[in-house]
Amino acid sequence: MADAPAPIVTYELDGDVALVGLNRDEFRNAINGELLDLLKEAVLRANEEARAGVIFSHGEKHFSAGLDLAEALANRNRDEGDRPRKRRSKWHNTFDAISRSEIPWVAALKGATIGGGLELACATHVRVADTTTFFALPEGQRGIFVSGGGSVNIQRHLGYARMADLMLTGRVLSAEEGERANLVQYVVPEGESFAKAKQLAEKIATNAPLTNWAIVTALPRIGEAPHDDGLFMESLIGPSIRSSQGSQRLQQFLDGSAAPLKEGTGGTAHPDAERIRQEGAAQQ
Repeated sequence: MADAPAPIVTYELDGDVALVGLNRDEFRNAINGELLDLLKEAVLRANEEARAGVIFSHGEKHFSAGLDLAEALANRNRDEGDRPRKRRSKWHNTFDAISRSEIPWVAALKGATIGGGLELACATHVRVADTTTFFALPEGQRGIFVSGGGSVNIQRHLGYARMADLMLTGRVLSAEEGERANLVQYVVPEGESFAKAKQLAEKIATNAPLTNWAIVTALPRIGEAPHDDGLFMESLIGPSIRSSQGSQRLQQFLDGSAAPLKEGTGGTAHPDAERIRQEGAAQQ
């Protein structure tokens, strides 16, 4: 009896962190309809049982080469009445489930992170690239347009000028260039993006859950709002996430039992951390 094929999206709960893996390595993790369905299912599951999540890719080389062009061409060549409905909405719904998730998501990137793969990465909240990572938006050369929310999410990070440059000219950015362009927050040595992303997710998972929720769901909406509306929303969110846990954490800071601020995750305590705590305590 033949072995069952490996799932193209894997899911594992490691403590408070959900690990969601893209598993189409033989196709450079190209994104098709089935992968989108399974990815959304994994994200919704993580909302119920995790405090943070990591999206990564199996295999040694690539995060995702983007849209499965073979499936896209097959869909184009079908008769109008035979085409799957709401194909674009499936991309939007899946990536929105990540960007508007109830928990923060960290992406571990390597190799090709292009087209739809970059759209997926930019739906997450923190992105870690190793030095093999490269970014591109070849839609202009392929005769297509971004369809996974990239016109919103990628443009929010890059700005119009940089995004248009990538789409019009086929320019490719290295990991270091991507960091300077605001596509990623961390660049690590080759092969270390997953370990770093997991480390960050584990740290994020120790935050107050309601504060994490506000950061990933409210903060982006506030940023998109007019000035006065943003301030109004901020004044509503702050009181709404108050909890006994938050009060305990503030008290721990004042009495010196809270973990000190660090220079970089996992780094040494910042030299001003104790002074800041003492100044805060003196105000009581």
